[in-house]
Amino acid sequence: MENNKKAIKLYFIIISLTAIGLAFSDQIFSNYFKDAYQINAFERGVIEFPRELPGVLGLIVIALLSFLGDVRISIIAQILSAIGLFVLGLFTPTFGVMLVFLFINSLGMHLFFPLQDGIGMALISGDDVGKRMGQYKAVGTAFSMLAGIIVFIGFRYGYFSFTTPIKLVFIIGSIIFIITTILFFEMQKLIKTPIHSDRRLKIIFRKEYKFYYILAIMNGVQKQIMFVFAPWVLIDILGKKVDTIVILSILGSFLGIFFLQAVGKGLDKFGIKKMLYADALSFILVYIAYGIMTYGFASGHLKAYGLPVIITLGIFILDKLSMQFSMVRTIYLRSISFDMSEITQTLSLGISLDHIVSIICAYLGGVIWITFGPQYIFFFAATLSIINLVVAKLVIIKE
Repeated sequence: MENNKKAIKLYFIIISLTAIGLAFSDQIFSNYFKDAYQINAFERGVIEFPRELPGVLGLIVIALLSFLGDVRISIIAQILSAIGLFVLGLFTPTFGVMLVFLFINSLGMHLFFPLQDGIGMALISGDDVGKRMGQYKAVGTAFSMLAGIIVFIGFRYGYFSFTTPIKLVFIIGSIIFIITTILFFEMQKLIKTPIHSDRRLKIIFRKEYKFYYILAIMNGVQKQIMFVFAPWVLIDILGKKVDTIVILSILGSFLGIFFLQAVGKGLDKFGIKKMLYADALSFILVYIAYGIMTYGFASGHLKAYGLPVIITLGIFILDKLSMQFSMVRTIYLRSISFDMSEITQTLSLGISLDHIVSIICAYLGGVIWITFGPQYIFFFAATLSIINLVVAKLVIIKE
């Protein structure tokens, strides 16, 4: 029991540091691609293939390494994240070589994403699952905000830059991932029985999980719009730099600290079904609003300054908050799981489905942007999000 408490405390530190590492890397990649390689919207979509492919491969890799246990696999994940990011920080390689190390970094991150929730839930005891998961997410969000402040200051005052030979922000991020690697070694000493080490090398695809898989697929669509094309409107159309994108992330993280805890308490108070409705409605409303504003800027009906820009930035932050509802899907999966040992592999399959859709949407989004106009990407996402409403109506929650 005492070792479990220490493991939980250590895991809070790990979650905090990984959030910082992501703030120093994944959250600012769009500006890196623009400043260092001067890409266009279509190329931005194409880049998502090597960046999202690890999300598809993650299920296979985790299955093959399952005998190691989740903590040891997490150690491998942190090392891969550090290696890929360190090379991108130390050099400015050719575009093709950059994609290789972007893939390595992304593979590390995507291996850890399903393990993160699986390890967290394995450490939870008692009935306050929503509350504890909300705390995990809130702590990560708080440190993401702190890291965002550092990144903002770094770029605003010239300490960080993507046009210099060495990208210091990436070097720092890689060091953070090395530190989390060391902490995972310490956690391994506290956990006598490796988490989920007994799960079989197979893909968990039960028909009872069908609604979770549908939600995971929809998350792939929504996530791609949020992380690729929503910021690209700000970067490409409105000409916003890293400092603006980061300050938005800081505000989103600050609000997310309270929002995540509210979602966790909402799960315990209102139940999963009602929170799934809230999840669906949030995406539909946000993407319709973002599409309208994007049309206004692209057509020239709205000026790229003043109130229209402030409103768009506000919608962008709401979009980031909407992504925090992912916790609801994880708790939903836990409520219908036949065995706790299935959760990580089911999450992995969900993430793989998520990323297959993400790769397709990235390419289609680039084509839609160039051919028809950027606003139609968001209207398309809003229309598809109606599927989330249908799922929320159909799911049966175990009491």
